[in-house]
Amino acid sequence: MKTPHIHLNALRTFEAVASRLSFAEGAKALNVSPAAVSSQIRALEARLNLELFNRQGRQVTLTRAGSKLLPGVQRGLAEMRKAVEEVSQDRKEGPLNVSMMPSFLQKWLMPRLVDFYRAEPDIDLRINVDNARVDFSQSDMHAAVRFGPGNWPGVEAMKLSDDWILPVCSRRWLKKNGHISSLRELQKHELLFLQSEMWDAWFRVAGASRRDSRWSMLNDSQSILMAAEQSEGIALSRWSLVARDIRARRLVRPIDTVVKADWAYYFVAPTHYFDLPKVVAFRSWLLDQFNRFEPPA
Repeated sequence: MKTPHIHLNALRTFEAVASRLSFAEGAKALNVSPAAVSSQIRALEARLNLELFNRQGRQVTLTRAGSKLLPGVQRGLAEMRKAVEEVSQDRKEGPLNVSMMPSFLQKWLMPRLVDFYRAEPDIDLRINVDNARVDFSQSDMHAAVRFGPGNWPGVEAMKLSDDWILPVCSRRWLKKNGHISSLRELQKHELLFLQSEMWDAWFRVAGASRRDSRWSMLNDSQSILMAAEQSEGIALSRWSLVARDIRARRLVRPIDTVVKADWAYYFVAPTHYFDLPKVVAFRSWLLDQFNRFEPPA
């Protein structure tokens, strides 16, 4: 039996609708009209002589044939996207898309970026700020900088640097409340921090059972540090984010205790991007910058 010739655009349309179970959302993802999507699906079903969707009003489900077709189409589209990216981006010049946390970009990387631009003027570095895990198969990101345990599946991860946990506050808060002599005394004060496993090392050393914070509804480290600058209390933070603020006296340390975090900074990229010249150049520069970054006293 001769296999019917199927246009690539029809398969892209099928994947967009099938993965969302919505003709409207599929049309939005493809930036076309719902009528155009319906036309493509009807033509594909006619070509295959199979129904791919069950339609009940606005509710859409996959038929048995549609469910069987979807994984293969997704794999095929992903492989084509990967091949095109490898061919078009396997060079040092051109855009380098890197994802990183907003706190890391603004508090640590931004003051150093001018050095990278001087060292690598031919690399067009484009930074996307996001805390979420990157799905490299569904995005144009080449790499990411993440703070975490370093065991992410499906990618290569190179450790860039350790980090350290410490409390900070404003000079005004310290003048009003005085230095703190012990961790037991510190526990009498509410710490401002984001709910995260990253603080586990601190709480093990401090022996504190209280891990709640009235600021935990925020998901932004910079907002926590801003609250500390405004004398709202003592913020639990990382050395990489507060080193410049401490040097500038915007923040101070109410107690000298510092704890090495369980997590670390990692450079993360899929295998097919990890050794691209422009990726290697940025990774090597980052590693050099971290090597120059002195740990807390």
